[in-house]
Amino acid sequence: MNDKDHATNAVRKAIDELIATATSYDVDVLDRIYHDKLEVIMIDTEDNVTVADKAAFKGLFQSRKDAGEPPMSTWAKFHRIDVQGERAHVLLSRKNDLSGTNMILTLGIDLVLEDGRWQVQRELIFLRPNEA
Repeated sequence: MNDKDHATNAVRKAIDELIATATSYDVDVLDRIYHDKLEVIMIDTEDNVTVADKAAFKGLFQSRKDAGEPPMSTWAKFHRIDVQGERAHVLLSRKNDLSGTNMILTLGIDLVLEDGRWQVQRELIFLRPNEA
């Protein structure tokens, strides 16, 4: 396995950890995975755009945890992982109810290798109805 494969595997592992911790509302681990300058941009089915920083997005998961919500689905389909040096981009689809309704989420996630670990710096989330 070459260096590029190792880097791609490390990014995949970071995203797998992100999915596992976010869906179980482990806010302490999310604090480590999310970069301090995290920006989350979400476009809903009505073309409304919302933007959240690290504190606000972690607050979403904390409120679900506090409300005793059951864990969300961990289903994911990876479409592409690109790594260039200390930056990476992941394109994937997810199925969950992050917005309160079962949806398919298409995500573009930008990561940066900083402090010895891959951190999520930006998420672009596009919501669409889950027809299934």
